[in-house]
Formats: sequence, structure tokens, C-alpha cells
Amino acid sequence: MVISAGSALERWMRSDFKIIDLENISERVSAIGSVLAEAKPSERVTILEIANRGDWKFSIRPLSLSQQFTTSSPTEPFVDVVVDWLFPPDDGAEPLGGWRTFIDGKRIIAAKIDDSEMLVLESLPGPFLRGDALNLGSNYLLAVVILMILFSAFAVWTITRPLRRIAAAAMRADLSVGPALFEERGSEEIVALARALNGMQRRISTMVDSRTRMLRGVSHDLRTPLTRLRLRVERVDQEEVREALLADVERIDRLLKESLSYLRDNHRTEAFERADLASIIQTVCDEFEDIGHDITYRGPARLIANFKPLAITRAVTNLCENATKFGSSVRVELGASAGMATIDVADDGPGIPAEHRSRVLEPFYKVDAARGGTNVGFGLGLSIVAEIVQDHAGKLELLDRHPNGLIARIAIPT
Repeated sequence: MVISAGSALERWMRSDFKIIDLENISERVSAIGSVLAEAKPSERVTILEIANRGDWKFSIRPLSLSQQFTTSSPTEPFVDVVVDWLFPPDDGAEPLGGWRTFIDGKRIIAAKIDDSEMLVLESLPGPFLRGDALNLGSNYLLAVVILMILFSAFAVWTITRPLRRIAAAAMRADLSVGPALFEERGSEEIVALARALNGMQRRISTMVDSRTRMLRGVSHDLRTPLTRLRLRVERVDQEEVREALLADVERIDRLLKESLSYLRDNHRTEAFERADLASIIQTVCDEFEDIGHDITYRGPARLIANFKPLAITRAVTNLCENATKFGSSVRVELGASAGMATIDVADDGPGIPAEHRSRVLEPFYKVDAARGGTNVGFGLGLSIVAEIVQDHAGKLELLDRHPNGLIARIAIPT
């Protein structure tokens, strides 16, 4: 490939630039010198006139002038010296005095006529591009360019590969305390970056765990006085006051249960395994149907995928609980295509306005005006679902259902 490209470059250069071929010029000078050696003195003038037609400048000089030949010139461009050194002519008849012959600082090509005279070609063209240099130089040049491109590509790959590895580790990063996420190998700078990121992960994990333990402790410690409060409220004589107080106590108890469930994060420590996703979803639907909810399942009877069974069960249960809470009829659909499993939980409730759909995934955010009712939750169900789906590298979408209602769509890789 390099030779073909070099030949193409050589042809292009020869078509656009005046290229010097020292070997060819030397052969011409030698040929004219041979003709002059055989010609009579009276014929030499005519031969020189014919030879000097065009850009050539031949002259006959005494052979003794060859004693003044030099191999360098103070006025010669440095580029010409480098080209002669890198690409010396290796074909054709070598001229008298060699390929690098100078008289009075001017480069010439000479050929011996007889024992007393020699033929001298003066005023050689000035460009440094010569046929021999172009013939080999084009190939060398392209080889150097290709090597530079390959070296640059290798250098870029060497630098970006550890960065891509760090980016991939960051995408699947888990804040829980565990082994170092980022592999500490590579160049000194990459190792320093990996160590800094691992240190940051440990600090964040420690901070999150400390706050989680604190919240768990607070939530757990509230259960004891809440139980005592319930026992005391049950001894209140006024029925209306007792019922109102018990309702408040029950609501606080539910808040504590949901908060503890949210802080438990069992789905993060659960391992992935191959299981029947369709069977799990059908089981969830049957449980809601057994307690009197209008819920139906549509989808395959069997769908094997790689996921966390308990976490997906919890996510689908939360979605079905929300759907039965705000709608009278619920439909759960399961499908698979292009390596993704899609779970749709659709209800016929009031839906969620588009401007609130990104906020409802935040913990403790509620849109009571959009999905009103007396049995409202605490805004943790969808947050748990969003974390589980994110842990599966999936996607959670909240879509409109026509004519009314909401579709909660989970898409996870199979």
C-alpha cells in the first residue's frame, strides 16, 4: 500500500513540478562528451550549438581545470546537502569529479572528452526535488506519515482506554461500602485519578451510611413511644377524639414503616440471577386480585431474564399499589423486544400532570391535587421503583393513558 501511494505521489509531483534527474543528466553529458570525442575540431562548435539549444549551457574546458573541483559550496542550500546525503544517485554513469562537483561555488556536471579537454554542464536547475530523491523520498515520506498516524492512534488509545474504563466503572458505581470501584493501574496520572475517585467513593459511602443509620435509629426508636401512645389513645372515652387520634397514630406508623423500607436498600445488595419474570409479575397480580382489586395480566406465560427477583417484585408491587389506590381497574402488560423487557402498569385514575412527572420520583414528593384521595401515600413508592430500575440499568417512564389514567412503564435489559 505504501509503495502504491508513493508511486502515486511521485507521478503527481512529476506532473506539477520541475524534477531534476541527475542520473539522466549525467548520461546526457556523457553521451555528448563521447560524440565530441569522435568529432573533428571544426564539428565541435556545431555540436555545442545544437546541445545548447533550450535551457542547457555546455562548454568545453581544459581538463586541467578539474584540479579546482570542490565537493561543497558555501552558497549551496542546506536542503540540497541533506537530499544528497539521504538520497545519493546510484544509477547511471558517474560524472567526472563525482556527483557533487563545484567550480567557483557553482555546481556542475562534467565528462571527459580526451586527454586535454572536458565537457562541462553549468547552471544546473536549483530545486532540491530530484528524481532519485522523489523516487525514494515519496515512499519514505508516506511510510513516516503512516507510522506517525499509527503511533498517534496508539497513543490516543492508550490514554483514552483507562479513562473509558474509569467512566464505565463510574456508570455502575454503587455508593455502598465495598471493593474499590476504579482499578488503580496504568500511567501515574491515571492511577492518581483512580485513587482519588476511590477515596471519594469511600467518603461518600461512609457519609451516606452514617446518615442512614441515624435515620434508621430515629425511626426505630419512635416505634416504642408510638406503641405506648396507641395504648393510651385506646383508653380515651370520647369516641370521636379516640378515632381521630388513632388515625393520626396509624398514619405516623405507616410513615415510619415506609421510611424504614426506603432506607433498607435491600435491592442494592441482592445479586442478579436468571429467573422467570412473567411468573413473578403474575404472582404479584394474583396477590392483588385475591384481596379484591380489579387487576389483569397480559403477556407471555414465561420470560427468562437476568435481574434481581426481590427488587423487581418490590418495584412492580409498588406500581400496582399506586395504581389500585388511585384507579378502579389496573392492567399489567409484559413484553420483550430488542433485548429489553417492558412492564406496563396502567390504571384509569386521574393521572399525573406532565410538569410533575420528574418530581414525583423524588423521595417524599406528592401531588395530592393530581391524584387525590383519602388514602394518600408519603411519596416513597415511585422513588424506590426509580432506584431499582436505575440499579438494573433500565428506564422508568410515566405516560398518559387515553382517555384517562396513567401508564408506568419499566424497561430493563433481559
